[in-house]
Amino acid sequence: MKIHTFLRNQSGAALVIALIMIIVMTLIVLAASFTSTFEIKLAGNKRGSTDAFFAADSGVQSVMARVENFDLPGKYSGDKYNPFTDANNPNPTNAKAVIEHYSDQKGAPRGFGISATYVDFEHYLIEATGQDQLEFSPVKSTCTIQQKVVRLVPLP
Repeated sequence: MKIHTFLRNQSGAALVIALIMIIVMTLIVLAASFTSTFEIKLAGNKRGSTDAFFAADSGVQSVMARVENFDLPGKYSGDKYNPFTDANNPNPTNAKAVIEHYSDQKGAPRGFGISATYVDFEHYLIEATGQDQLEFSPVKSTCTIQQKVVRLVPLP
């Protein structure tokens, strides 16, 4: 009879259930906190890589905007030229760029169907590297873009 009355006495059950619920809620809050921290880091990395891509792209676009960058005499050393050594080339994102002249490639680029008789074709490769622009980022994202350029030069 005493065991039967002991099982009917539930004076501590509410405390045990409340403690279990507090532990479950704490685990849910910790999981949500870790997930949101991970998502913030992931979004920051994506922002940094996108920023680096657009910085490299601005380097390519700045170089291509000036035809003078593709004048061979006096600028190219060993078929390479750094256009940002010239003060006339804007470099708003501090990209690094190199133009390489392929003197061994001749003729029209493949697949364009160009048949010009009084022009010559000069082949170049622009390689621009950009970095993440935020100052407080401990690890900088870097992106390199290569753009092939063919210049039509009239024959004398």
